[in-house]
Amino acid sequence: MNDAKLTRQLETWFKANARDLPWRLDSRDPYHALVSECMLQQTQVSRVLEKYQPFIDRFPTVQSLAQAPEEEVLAMWAGLGYYRRARMLHACAQGIVKNHAGVVPNDVKQLEDLPGIGRYTAGAIASMVFHQREPIVDGNVTRVLLRLHNKSVPQTDKETIKWAWQRATDLVLAADEPNVLNEAMMELGATCCTPKNVRCDQCPLQSHCQAFASGTTESIPLPKPRAKQKRMYCATIVSTQEGSVLLEQRPASGMWANMFQAPTIERDDRQPTSAEIGEVLGIDHQQLTELGQFTHITTHRIVEFVVYGADGVQSTQSRAYRTLETLDQVAISNAQRKAMDVAGIL
Repeated sequence: MNDAKLTRQLETWFKANARDLPWRLDSRDPYHALVSECMLQQTQVSRVLEKYQPFIDRFPTVQSLAQAPEEEVLAMWAGLGYYRRARMLHACAQGIVKNHAGVVPNDVKQLEDLPGIGRYTAGAIASMVFHQREPIVDGNVTRVLLRLHNKSVPQTDKETIKWAWQRATDLVLAADEPNVLNEAMMELGATCCTPKNVRCDQCPLQSHCQAFASGTTESIPLPKPRAKQKRMYCATIVSTQEGSVLLEQRPASGMWANMFQAPTIERDDRQPTSAEIGEVLGIDHQQLTELGQFTHITTHRIVEFVVYGADGVQSTQSRAYRTLETLDQVAISNAQRKAMDVAGIL
């Protein structure tokens, strides 16, 4: 396989076929690149497109993000999921302000020392913003490399990842424009060399691809056995009064950490009974009205929700009413927004 020829073809293809994305500017801002790379981890581009510009508008600089309350950062992140990324991005901004005078460093090792920045994100910023010869490897890149070499292995295996980083290093060293090559590899995996419905007829590397020549493209990489998802049961009680809804804040650790929700009772083995709900909320369980049910699925959990309406639930030290008009300013999970939608208040 001729690495120099392959990289030239891919760079040429990308310049003609790259999607028009807001974070792809001729003069790339390292802070904007940091935000977009964090958002794009495990999240579809279409969802990031909805959230990226509002986030940048609200936090236009590293300093503004670092100074913002975590609750506000989480609220602006709502809809992207994996909220730990938002917390780490927030901590990263604070680290840049504290240790780098508010300037995103251009050194890979310094980038990796920041909270939440791993080898991939550090390489992406160093390469795509500062035009350094640093490799980047994500799921898209790994899949492209495995198919090019017809390697039928799970892409998340330790040895596979090690091999992918080495091949990515080889290619970036052979590239004319390493920043273009890295984006092109990811773009190819996102648009042509996709997990399913592969568009080999549109691929600029078809003549290099050993999987295409062998007819094994669709079977590479091997699927990873899925871990069994834990099932949870939640009763969410939506109580409103005078244009406000009762909210409580979740614990600082665990699922949906520190986010706000309508009062919710969780069980591992069954749905909470109405008597249990009434006892926790300090109301007669006969005040509860079941409004609907839905299932919320995450990577690790299947959460069965039952949504109740209730009048007369009193605010406490840990629960308070918040006006409906200000809910967009509060960090609320997608599941809780669905519960409020079931209750008819969103």
